[in-house]
Amino acid sequence: MKVLFLSAIENTHTIRWVNALANKGLEVILVGMKNDKNEKNKSMIDFKVKIIYLPIKGKIGYYLNRFFINKILEKENPDIINVHYASGYGTLGRFIKFENKLLNVWGSDVYDFPKQSKIKKQILVKNLNSYKAIASTSHCMAKEIEQYLMKNQEIYITPFGVDIEKFKNLNLERKENKIIIGIVKTLEPKYGVEYLIRAIKELEKTLDKEIFERIEVKIYGRGYLRESLENLAKELNIKEKIRFEGYILNSEVPKAINEMDIFVVPSILDSESFGVAAVEAMACEVPVVVSDADGLKEVVVDNETGFIVSKKDYKAIAEKIKVLVNNKELRKKLGRAGRKRVIELYEWNDNVENMIKIYKKFDK
Repeated sequence: MKVLFLSAIENTHTIRWVNALANKGLEVILVGMKNDKNEKNKSMIDFKVKIIYLPIKGKIGYYLNRFFINKILEKENPDIINVHYASGYGTLGRFIKFENKLLNVWGSDVYDFPKQSKIKKQILVKNLNSYKAIASTSHCMAKEIEQYLMKNQEIYITPFGVDIEKFKNLNLERKENKIIIGIVKTLEPKYGVEYLIRAIKELEKTLDKEIFERIEVKIYGRGYLRESLENLAKELNIKEKIRFEGYILNSEVPKAINEMDIFVVPSILDSESFGVAAVEAMACEVPVVVSDADGLKEVVVDNETGFIVSKKDYKAIAEKIKVLVNNKELRKKLGRAGRKRVIELYEWNDNVENMIKIYKKFDK
């Protein structure tokens, strides 16, 4: 089967999908616009994947590249076109003259984009309704999509799971005098890292001093909020507790998570449509404390694989962290239950096989 994959070439999600599909024996053609990040990440793309760059860059490219992509179609003659992201490449995909088109939505493209203006809402409606079917990473996002559909399209659930052979309990030797609380996320407002920092200050008020001294927070990720988050830690007088570790490669994430005792995902927007960071931590048997953003509520079972609290409620985050800090056996219990849930629902190989089954439905 030949799949034309229209998506941001530099994106790690794109790279994971095309590599996995190519390694399953599919002929994959990755098409997208060229930018500086493409060359840096190109080495991460499997040699079996054919890459074709569209000539026109920027937002205008989502409209003007239509003339070039139809020529690519004539030459490559794919069985299916899989477009990723509804408000960007989804627009370009709308102009493609081809029946077997599947659109994968990611989150902010359906949660945030249509709420920015009436015009953007109209664009999204046109885009969604121009595809034969839609793929959503979660059930909650599928419900969000339904309000924009004007015809009876199939919405497939295609979780973006994890490799359970890479994300697992590595049984690292832990320092008994430390309790590591952490997160691996881009430092942007929607991920609510501010509320993790505020929760640590709250813990200082409620935990025994001796136990609080053992706590260390590791924040992995880059983003424009880093300076303001560092300043917040200074203002709260907990600078020595918070370590900003910077960006790490996906291959380094399992080890980083395994060094943690508790993983926190305090996202503040429902466009966190699939909590992949929480799933990665659960796969590593690390208990999670997450906000009630839609995607996080779907992957985490409250009081079973972790704890769910209200968005922006740093006091509740502190309360749940305190429970876990004081109960090592509970941490282990929630961690084991978390991995069991990941194996059942979010094992990457199963998710890829599911996508291929969807492709085959189109090919009939």
